[in-house]
Amino acid sequence: KIIILDFGSQYTQLIARRVRELNVYCEIHPCTKCPELDDSVRGVILSGSPFSVRDERAPKPDLSAFKGKLPLLGVCYGAQYLAQAFGGEVQPSASREYGRAMLTVGDAGDRLMQGLPATTQVWMSHGDTITRIPDNYRVVASTADVRVAAYRIEGEPTWAIQFHPEVYHSTDGTQLLKNFVVGICGCAQSWTPDSFVESTVQSLREKLGDDKVVLGLSGGVDSTVAAVLLHRAIGKNLYCIFVDSGLLRKNEFDDVLESYKGMGLNVKGVKAHERFFGDLAGVSDPERKRKIIGRDFVEVFNDEAQRIRDVKWLAQGTIYPDVIESMSVNGPSATIKSHHNVGGLPEKMHLSIVEPLRLLFKDEVRRVGRALGIDPQLIGRHPFPGPGLAIRILGAVTPEKVEILQNVDKIYIDALRREGLYDQVWQAGAILLPVQSVGVMGDERTYESCVALRAVTSTDGMTADWVHLPYKFLADLSNEIINKVRGVNRVVYDISSKPPATIEWE
Repeated sequence: KIIILDFGSQYTQLIARRVRELNVYCEIHPCTKCPELDDSVRGVILSGSPFSVRDERAPKPDLSAFKGKLPLLGVCYGAQYLAQAFGGEVQPSASREYGRAMLTVGDAGDRLMQGLPATTQVWMSHGDTITRIPDNYRVVASTADVRVAAYRIEGEPTWAIQFHPEVYHSTDGTQLLKNFVVGICGCAQSWTPDSFVESTVQSLREKLGDDKVVLGLSGGVDSTVAAVLLHRAIGKNLYCIFVDSGLLRKNEFDDVLESYKGMGLNVKGVKAHERFFGDLAGVSDPERKRKIIGRDFVEVFNDEAQRIRDVKWLAQGTIYPDVIESMSVNGPSATIKSHHNVGGLPEKMHLSIVEPLRLLFKDEVRRVGRALGIDPQLIGRHPFPGPGLAIRILGAVTPEKVEILQNVDKIYIDALRREGLYDQVWQAGAILLPVQSVGVMGDERTYESCVALRAVTSTDGMTADWVHLPYKFLADLSNEIINKVRGVNRVVYDISSKPPATIEWE
């Protein structure tokens, strides 16, 4: 495997994704806490950083455990740190260098540069530049503005680059990373969905033995793949609970239970509409809504789980971005939305946690799901927020508003599927706005609600862009919603990207 030391760059996860796309396993660790390096570690990558190496607060870790002993690649900040910490010099750039640049390879025989054309487009993102390198450092590539765009250290397997190979705009970035990870580090490209399934099922069997495990199913991709992995490992000792808060999509409770039947999963469905609606009555604040839903879910789930005797483990569909978030170089984010997974359950139930997907990114979860033979309809499902439609109803939640939104949402999602657009969209949903507007239907004036439609493309939800749905599709969809859903007389389309907006409205 490859270890990536995170100095706080927005691109660190992207480096990991690119390495894994080469079927090589890698892990991200904070630069402040380098893990023990066992025989499985074949190389180390130092990420970029929002800091300048000249900043007093900038991270300055001790690299002696691996520098000169294992292959090492410094990226951006990592390159500047390797230069400055060992006798070179880094100064502010004459002009901040962001965006595309043309890289000229100066040493075509260099192992990191093999297979790259003589000139290739790269992506720069830095305000400092390396003005002097130590005597045993050799420049292997430059741009018009950056002489030390890539270098190696003579006598040791250390390389560094001033640009970002992990970014899409670096056209030969994947080849460069392959040169390092496969060519220099000697990693086997064997970390595939099938190998993950095999090794994970084996480790789950060893870890869980004959113990009973309880899992909260949501119908989403993560919990479904986690359930099938666990079922393959421990069979009937897995107990699944699917809580219907009344805030799911139209007919979703029955549809999801039906789909699980064919998979041999032991699932109990629990209807808890009245409890959730009662506790949400009159509550408009988004964070309060999330907390109430999270609390009620914990209590309903706990009540059901306690009916199962001798349960020792709680399974969760935690995925790798959640893990990274909790141990990032800057510590956990100041504000994380409530109701992440099933917070509060482990303490309340005195159970140990098992998280079979904690090493995977979202797209990797889907690939593992396909390797497990799960229905493509379940694997291809759009992400859906844990609190459900409650955070797509701005303001207080009522059964009447939920029914309106469920009907709008069903028409929207069905139309995306019918027109072959569903799989081109990362996430789509409708939002019921606390806005009423004048309309005309027949000879009557109406004063009814407005709904906003949202559709975005993304890879992992960290950034997202709005989807340019065809005008005719939107026009037909608007007519269908207004004609069929009583209480709605206006439809708008959200054309905001993330950032600055978020995918959900609350």
